[in-house]
Amino acid sequence: MFPQLTPVIKNLLIINIIFYIGSQLVPVAYDYLAVYYPDSPYFKIWQVITHMFMHDKNNITHIFFNMFSLVMFGPMIEQVLGSKRFLNFYLVSGIGAWFLYTAVNGIQLYNATGSFAPLHGISGNELIAMANTGNNEALTYLIPMLGASGAIYGVLLAFAYLFPNIPLQFLFIPVPVKAKYMIGGFILIEIYMSLSRPGDSVAHLAHVGGALFGYLLLKLWKIRKGIY
Repeated sequence: MFPQLTPVIKNLLIINIIFYIGSQLVPVAYDYLAVYYPDSPYFKIWQVITHMFMHDKNNITHIFFNMFSLVMFGPMIEQVLGSKRFLNFYLVSGIGAWFLYTAVNGIQLYNATGSFAPLHGISGNELIAMANTGNNEALTYLIPMLGASGAIYGVLLAFAYLFPNIPLQFLFIPVPVKAKYMIGGFILIEIYMSLSRPGDSVAHLAHVGGALFGYLLLKLWKIRKGIY
């Protein structure tokens, strides 16, 4: 059922599991390793990378489905791209997911306040007090983004790009569907959800960003489409 694990896939799986167990044992890790809005007092530059390895401690399905997707789709892509290039692809997709999500948050802040950093210099405790009164700008500064989902959507996009006609069987669909249609449908749903439910706690824009930056990187590398 599962493909043989390639080197980068195996290491990514191990790192994600270590981070998940560690964050269960040391919950304060979320304050330092999930990624916050860049003007938040909680933001640290390393979070741009580390957030990809953090998952919801109260919802094990978050890490399970991300790692399941990585194991199912990642090895074939790593075999085509090579380990070093695949790792770069994975990280760029995850960073791209953060970039798009953060950029849209910044635009929303600007539209609401006339500034990309309306709460600059305000302490964490003050932000919490403001958020308790329903201040949406404070919530933007306080709610972090976390998870491998953005990078995983880059992986899904790459699979559909490289292996468009491979039939996939999805749990709730009784017949096999070609990868280009099934994964394309997933991405279209994420685009729709990001537009229709912008306040959703699931970072749909991050999923779209991961797929978008993954696609752009494949084009930059001049990887031919659908030859496998």
